Amino acid sequence: MDLSAQISSSLKSQSLPVPSQSFLTGLISSRNPPPPLASLVATARTRLLCSDLTSPNLLDPGWVADHSFPTPSAATTTSFTTRTSRVTVSTPAAAAAAEVKETRLSRDVIVQVLDIENLSRSRWEQVEELEAIERGEQTRGREVIRLPTSSTSDETGLPTPPNSTAATQAPNTTTNTTQPSDPAVATGRNATHKLILQDSKGTKLYAIELKRVERIAIGKVHIGEKILLKSGTTVARGVVLLEPEKTVVLGGKVDVWHRTWVEGRLARLKEGAKNIN
Repeated sequence: MDLSAQISSSLKSQSLPVPSQSFLTGLISSRNPPPPLASLVATARTRLLCSDLTSPNLLDPGWVADHSFPTPSAATTTSFTTRTSRVTVSTPAAAAAAEVKETRLSRDVIVQVLDIENLSRSRWEQVEELEAIERGEQTRGREVIRLPTSSTSDETGLPTPPNSTAATQAPNTTTNTTQPSDPAVATGRNATHKLILQDSKGTKLYAIELKRVERIAIGKVHIGEKILLKSGTTVARGVVLLEPEKTVVLGGKVDVWHRTWVEGRLARLKEGAKNIN
């Protein structure tokens, strides 16, 4: 078995995307002699998880055909505005047709995350929390709680400003030394999240947690991160229902996508909240 086939076989055994021959050739020929197999596999894994799955010549065409949402004879296209972005979703007619209440994926499908939102919290609540974190504080009733430097909210994705440590450690202060649990973290454990997922052919579908998936939360999942939907995953009226037994978060991130999403999240939440009124 040649080196390209060994790399492909190793990636496939880890339930990862299989790259194209041109990708493998470029990877192997980048150094002479080539590094050990384990190093090549690790490099390929990192590059694949941090790339757009729909990029031309990235993935093996045969793998794409076998690990994407089933292609129907027709598809419906819907444009909608989420709490965080404007997205056009191409929904397979076989899964989205009104008469199809429920179906199950007949194969494993690897997708990338385009958007995530927390349905358990109102938009204004999330706006107020983001603004409080930007000021370096959160509130509990009427008491201002200065956040420690090391804390990072898993439902905001924003680090605490560095000056907050001084506030919590300043002498002769009346602030409680025992910090309350971060409300965002507490909410995240019981939250229900809605995502937009895209397969390697470019098909986009809604997804929602039917049961809590621990690795899915704002601040934990990155935009562009890859998720494996195992065979047997339920799709109800065009919406993927996520369950821990059928959902594997593979990791990765598309930096440009994630940075844009984070930087614009507060403004989009404000706009979305105003549109409700």
